[in-house]
Amino acid sequence: MESGIYLIVTVVNKGWGEKVLETSMKAGATGGTIIPGRGMGIHEQRTLLGISLEPEKEIVLSAVRSDEREAILKEIVAATDLEKPGAGIAFTLPIDKMFGISHHFPKDTEDEFEKEKNDPDSSAEKPEKSYDVKTDDTPDNKE
Repeated sequence: MESGIYLIVTVVNKGWGEKVLETSMKAGATGGTIIPGRGMGIHEQRTLLGISLEPEKEIVLSAVRSDEREAILKEIVAATDLEKPGAGIAFTLPIDKMFGISHHFPKDTEDEFEKEKNDPDSSAEKPEKSYDVKTDDTPDNKE
């Protein structure tokens, strides 16, 4: 069961996390979390005296309603120049269930959680629909 809530995950260079969080909140998010991290993309491979260096990163997590997701993501990309190589990455993931901060989201989301909790049949595994999704400009390999 889909909750109608998505997680926006943004990975940026150290020092940019606060800007991502401020931008997402101005665009409608009700909060977020900044987690320190390390890693590099193809445009960030650096060495010093033959030793590979991993740049420090900040990972920003924000749970948002599905109707706000696109607008918030658009503002994050614009504020952080994510379309430039080496600036970072942002993506969204659907949230199946969420507990603890339901006061940030509509009442109908809470009702779905309560209904699933109280209805034992609703918690049984159900097969997921499969969709063929093409994510690039390469020719389709299906015949």
